[in-house]
Amino acid sequence: MAGRKPLPTQVKLLRGTAQRCRMNPDEPAPDPSLPDAPTHLSPEAREEWDRVAGELYDLGVLSAVDRAALAAYCQAYGRWVAAERELRREDGSMNLISVTSNGNVIQNPLVGIANKSLELMHKYLTEFGMSPSSRTRVGAKKKTGEKKGFAAL
Repeated sequence: MAGRKPLPTQVKLLRGTAQRCRMNPDEPAPDPSLPDAPTHLSPEAREEWDRVAGELYDLGVLSAVDRAALAAYCQAYGRWVAAERELRREDGSMNLISVTSNGNVIQNPLVGIANKSLELMHKYLTEFGMSPSSRTRVGAKKKTGEKKGFAAL
């Protein structure tokens, strides 16, 4: 069936749009936790895991069941970084086209890898509320005693 994906109850509560008649009483509610990074992550992916996992946990949007989704995001990030690095390295500039053995000009396959990785990253970014527009739709738990922005001055 077509249409929007149903929102988790926690997201509805954080947005202030929760209505008892629209909630799933049997919806699973995993406890927030900080899972260990999978060992198969590339170095770039592991660096991204270390950068975002703690932040997501602090916001209350990461649990042990989210480990695979976060790992998939981080691997896509790692592939994107690797593809962009290779595109720059080939001749010292952005080598966006290649010439086949028949003399046909085609898009460098690394451009496709980079673009597909960006698409996957975007899907996971929105699931975790890590893009500016998705962040406006998801609230987060505030830490008591911490001040941000001008209030910290």
